[in-house]
Amino acid sequence: MGAIQKVLDKVDWKADDVDLYEIDLFDTPTATIQALKDAGRAVLCYFSAGSWEDFRSDAGAFPSAVRGNVYSGFEDERWLDIRSQTVLNLMLARLDLAVQKGCDGVEADNVDGFGNNTGFPLTSADQLGFNRRLFNAAHERGLAVALKNDGDQVAALITYVDLSVNERCHELAECGQLEAFVAAGKPVLNAEYLADYVSDSAARAAMCGQARGRGFHTLVLPEDLDDSFRFSCDNGG
Repeated sequence: MGAIQKVLDKVDWKADDVDLYEIDLFDTPTATIQALKDAGRAVLCYFSAGSWEDFRSDAGAFPSAVRGNVYSGFEDERWLDIRSQTVLNLMLARLDLAVQKGCDGVEADNVDGFGNNTGFPLTSADQLGFNRRLFNAAHERGLAVALKNDGDQVAALITYVDLSVNERCHELAECGQLEAFVAAGKPVLNAEYLADYVSDSAARAAMCGQARGRGFHTLVLPEDLDDSFRFSCDNGG
């Protein structure tokens, strides 16, 4: 498994020498997804499964009762009550959209609300139930599933997913939670954004050595994901 490339629709893209592109489910045209697949690339489609975003085309379908606290740092985003059947149904519709657009798999983000200040009394059991139902539904549709972060539930979810997509595990010293994926023969795709990894080649080399030692595939990327640079630990950093 080569490195992962995150793509924004506004960026002029070309099929780089990577195995997998991660793109936004809503913003990326079907034609772009098909072009990537025609170029031999797998396509992982991103959407938030645990938060409401006011700019999404289906935002109006979420009742106000299921919209919780503001997601810290994102004023246009609120946590969702994942206990709601309405929320699950809307996420299943997003899986259907992924199939319609030709995605090979999905990265369902924010599936760790139980550990955050959501405004709802979510438990770990609530989260596991929602995640498992969503992931099983994705597999029923022929979609691969990436677990996004949610390191605390890796042991309970690893049989329900196909890979890990993680951000900042080196910066936050959380990579140990993900080693179970490698042990299970499932890839870990990790993105780091720390300024030191960008500007300090020695710091980046040390981090990349740790990533390779763990069997992770790590990229150092700009936080804006504007394709202005990309350092791949698979290629030496």
